[in-house]
Amino acid sequence: MRFRRADPNAPAKPPRSTWARMLTAAVAGAVAVLAFAPFGYWPLQILSLGVLFYQVLRASNVKAGALIGWAYGFGWCAAGTHWLYISMHRYGDMAAPIAAIAVALLALLMAIYVALAMGAAAWLRQRWVLSLPAMTLLVLPATWTLFEWTRGWLFTGFPWLATGYAHNTSPLGGFAPILGSYGLGWLAALSAGALLLLTHRTRWFALGGVIALYAAGIGLQYVAWTHPVGRPITVRLLQGNVPQQQKFDPGFVLGALQMYQSAVTSAPADLIATPETAVTVLPHQLPPGYLDSLATYSQQTGSTILVGMPVLDEQQRFYNAAVGITPNGTPGPYYQYRKHHLVPFGEFVPPGLHWFVAMMAIPLGDMGRGAEVQAPLPVRDQLVLPNICYEDLFGEEIAGQLASAHRHGKQSASVLLNISNLAWFGDSIAIPQHLQISQMRSLETGRPMLRSTNTGATAVIDGKGVVQSLLPPEQQATLTAKVQGMGGMTPYILYGNKLVLALAALALLTAFLLSRAARRDLAAQQ
Repeated sequence: MRFRRADPNAPAKPPRSTWARMLTAAVAGAVAVLAFAPFGYWPLQILSLGVLFYQVLRASNVKAGALIGWAYGFGWCAAGTHWLYISMHRYGDMAAPIAAIAVALLALLMAIYVALAMGAAAWLRQRWVLSLPAMTLLVLPATWTLFEWTRGWLFTGFPWLATGYAHNTSPLGGFAPILGSYGLGWLAALSAGALLLLTHRTRWFALGGVIALYAAGIGLQYVAWTHPVGRPITVRLLQGNVPQQQKFDPGFVLGALQMYQSAVTSAPADLIATPETAVTVLPHQLPPGYLDSLATYSQQTGSTILVGMPVLDEQQRFYNAAVGITPNGTPGPYYQYRKHHLVPFGEFVPPGLHWFVAMMAIPLGDMGRGAEVQAPLPVRDQLVLPNICYEDLFGEEIAGQLASAHRHGKQSASVLLNISNLAWFGDSIAIPQHLQISQMRSLETGRPMLRSTNTGATAVIDGKGVVQSLLPPEQQATLTAKVQGMGGMTPYILYGNKLVLALAALALLTAFLLSRAARRDLAAQQ
């Protein structure tokens, strides 16, 4: 499989070793991080995937292809999630060498998905008789997408830095309401495969296809999948900037409670939201009358207040929750949203790994799960659907809640709200990366996303995924804005990841049928 015409008079070059190809792939994986926020050089991601695909196509066997993919995945994950070291060492009291090893082990484990994807592509190449276009346009993008999707749910999932997130502002972003973030990843891999055909006889077909794809993406950005519903609401999003070292310190809790009480009651708004675990103690541990005073303010001003705090159920099980206080309600029981998708080690302990969590000082580290589908919070003409921190990485779960209401003949939420505490990661690239993830959720659902965070990024994102307002990080401040809720169903809300999975499966089926036809032609010639 050749990409350029060889000079017959040139001396033969020794084949590159698998180790050299792995090193190239690891560097390409690390460079891919520059395609995501805060850098935003999205073309680098397509070039990076192109380098990976080229190295795999040049691999000598299936094992070599898998090892090259493994190296790429390690470079990508180690460079893109190095900030986990901050949470484990600086705030989790884990020894620096152990924290560094833990980050490296995570990168090695996450790289297995890329190894499986590239190993599968190399195996199919050996098993099937496939042309270069079939490999680069059908097999490689399909296996990449299927294993990236698997990474998003297997063992509770870790979809951070999924390929599609790099394209929230690229022309491919227009496909997000149809195919979601994994669909954008498939289109990016398809673009990378097309790059490898620029020296092939099908280059004009590949180039024309890419131009048409990106033109369609630009055109789709002008499609109104959703529409305004009700009157806009005023919102106040609080950013407490509480130091993580002091957040759970018993001597500091009372001061934080007073600070948030003062911030909430400083001015009315239709919706006032605090960050995740702004209140770090259980309701019965609060100073007497604390929630009642907020309820009184809510009734006097017509403000709906959403407070991030832990709660207990009847079985004395902890939950990471958002407690809503509405102006037309009586003091307790209040609205509750309980976090459903928990963070491994930070919020629940996998079986047999309590010894690892015991090495880290993470309060409230083993919690219960909220229901998969929960009611939104009414705020005047709008319905606000909360999600807590890590949950907005799982687009199909958020879309599923909107679709569930639609299927049951109920009004779907018109505004999304994420409350987070990312102080665990310091002033690192995790903050803009998480903001970019929230932008993708807005693109997929056509709904605005509000973000109230402890240290950043507190923001208002419109239904097109554009950041309308943003607070500076690591400052105690309040973001005030007017937000228009949106109704209607995007294709992604209705079908989730089924569309892109069907396309990936169709690509593999097409490659198989082409393989059978090629084998028949070969047999006929013999």
